[in-house]
Amino acid sequence: MSWCIALSALSFFLMLYDKRASKRRKRRRIRERTLLLLTVGGGGLGTWLAMKAFRHKTRHNSFRVLAPVSSIVWVILALYLLDRGVL
Repeated sequence: MSWCIALSALSFFLMLYDKRASKRRKRRRIRERTLLLLTVGGGGLGTWLAMKAFRHKTRHNSFRVLAPVSSIVWVILALYLLDRGVL
């Protein structure tokens, strides 16, 4: 479960970095593929919060769907594992 917290924090800050880089147009950007992999891998909550806080990637259907869905899936998985005594 701690990897989800770490990946969410990383996703959040990478979305912030990418948003600032997109405004300045001088910095190197983060690939969408990287952000999506972090989102699906457990960082969906961080991506979702960053989308709301910074209004970044909100027009991309892949982010609008995957961020909340992956967050819900990871929460359900964590609750299931807690119920089973694995976590």
